[in-house]
Amino acid sequence: MKFFIDTANLAQIEEAQALGVLDGVTTNPSLMAKEGITGKNNILKHYVDICNLVDGDVSAEVNAVDYEGMIKEGEELADLHDQIVVKLPLTKEGIMACKYFSDKGIKTNVTLVFSAGQALLAAKAGATYVSPFIGRLDDVSTDGLALIEDIRLIFDNYGYETEILAASVRHTMHIINCAKIGADVITGPLSAIAGLLKHPLTDIGLAQFIADFEKGNK
Repeated sequence: MKFFIDTANLAQIEEAQALGVLDGVTTNPSLMAKEGITGKNNILKHYVDICNLVDGDVSAEVNAVDYEGMIKEGEELADLHDQIVVKLPLTKEGIMACKYFSDKGIKTNVTLVFSAGQALLAAKAGATYVSPFIGRLDDVSTDGLALIEDIRLIFDNYGYETEILAASVRHTMHIINCAKIGADVITGPLSAIAGLLKHPLTDIGLAQFIADFEKGNK
């Protein structure tokens, strides 16, 4: 399973990259605004800065909601760097744009997916990734992980190559459960990824090893 970090914070991206397990980055306008990145030129430059920090795909989201606007923005984003994946909303216009870009060999990430039917449409349009938002479904008392299972079954039934990118991942158990049910990618905060390192028995065992070593070298 691939690990993406969901942020526009360069320091967090660098930290995740240094860990040696990072496969890519997802961003969106809200994450850009959170880091104080505003203005078209600054946002485009920030995408390039992110690409220069990592080796894998970097999802960059269009702001337009109309088909022509999505095409214009998506082409501009794709021209920024070879690692850019054009991120499109799961709307009629977004699916049309997905098909346009997939026909041109430009990678796409169809986002805001909340049903298996939506994911199926995106896969048929040639999406590179579909992003079901499991955390947001959990927030409204719906089983986000069950959606991943449904999409996995459908994609496997028909051999779709579209990768399931589990988004809105909140914590380590989201990551573990996504891995168990076959998500291709997870994207979440650095805290969730780094949380996989933690176990109290590891800390206790390491402390014991160090204590025994020190006793034996006095």
